[in-house]
Amino acid sequence: MSGFHLRRHDPLRPPEAPGLGRGFGFAVLVHALLVLALSAGVQWRTKTLPTFEAELWSAVPQAAAPKAVEPPPPPPEPEPELKPTPKPPQPSPEELQQQRDAEIAIAKAKELKKKQDAELEAERKKQQLLKEQKDKAERDRQDQLKRDKLEKQKLDKEKQDKLDKANKDAEAKREAQRQENLRRIQGMAGASGDANASGTALKSSGPSSSYGGRIVARVRPNIIYNDAGSGNPVAEIEVRAAPDGRIIGHKLIKSSGDLEWDKAVQRAIDKTEVLPRDVDGKVPSPIVISFRLRD
Repeated sequence: MSGFHLRRHDPLRPPEAPGLGRGFGFAVLVHALLVLALSAGVQWRTKTLPTFEAELWSAVPQAAAPKAVEPPPPPPEPEPELKPTPKPPQPSPEELQQQRDAEIAIAKAKELKKKQDAELEAERKKQQLLKEQKDKAERDRQDQLKRDKLEKQKLDKEKQDKLDKANKDAEAKREAQRQENLRRIQGMAGASGDANASGTALKSSGPSSSYGGRIVARVRPNIIYNDAGSGNPVAEIEVRAAPDGRIIGHKLIKSSGDLEWDKAVQRAIDKTEVLPRDVDGKVPSPIVISFRLRD
């Protein structure tokens, strides 16, 4: 009953375990039996137990007592009734209207903040785009300045190169004129021409007036020509010779009009092989010689 009384007055306390009293009594009985068994085990070795003999009998028959019947368990106590949870008070229409107005105001504030955030983001992107365009324009301007500077440097270099080249050419011309003046002065100092000479060399160069006739006289014996025409064809041949007079080449400068006469003269030059020396002991080269069929 005390347990039920506690459970009824303290519903938060957990119920006691069923059969706690029986378990406790059984444990006490077992311990008592164990103590008796230990005591008996010690005494039977030290003391001789007397023997008794008894006979049980009854002079008057007796009937056995009826078997004890355990009373039925009491019915379970009804659970205490729980008080119904009181319902929260319902808001009034004014409170409901205020709540709806507050929700609408919150929604409008959120929408306004969202719109403001979108406008701020758009403005930020716009400013960023303007900054990027400005930076790009500045980079393009700097690049154009660099290109203009490089182009100006290139033009200045080309102009300076042309100016340097012109200066060098002018200096070379002045040096050549100076050298020519020096040679002219030296030629005047050691010239060998006559009083009427108009040249600038120390001495006259080129073949003497009789040198052409000497070459023709050397080559003519080698000419083989059988055509006895009526005309007098003239072939002009340029002859190149080494300093020792050895002929190293020749070519037809002006044809005589007679192909056979031209070939005959060139074959004769090849046979001659060596030209005679001029009066100064030299062999002029190149020299143009005229060969006539009839002299």
